[in-house]
Amino acid sequence: MNKSELIDAIAAKTPDVTKQAIGEVISAFTDTVSSCLQSGDDVTLVGFGTFKTGKREARTGRNPRTGEEIKIAAANVPKFSPGKGLKDAVNAPKAKAKKK
Repeated sequence: MNKSELIDAIAAKTPDVTKQAIGEVISAFTDTVSSCLQSGDDVTLVGFGTFKTGKREARTGRNPRTGEEIKIAAANVPKFSPGKGLKDAVNAPKAKAKKK
């Protein structure tokens, strides 16, 4: 699902809200999460999950084409830990369609 499909899905569940407003909210959400992670803060949505950053150490890798060793710099990487509610929703059995 991409951003426009997400907007359409949310719009189907909230007919009183315009697609433009939903798009603005999604953009504001992603911008806010990004800026919080940049400043080192975690973002926790109880029941959904937690966005946080982790540190990846510098390491030596290989160029797959030439086999030459290359140095890969250390970096901060975004991580997501799903909450119990999201885990339960993903693992819930699907409702079976009734046969006619």
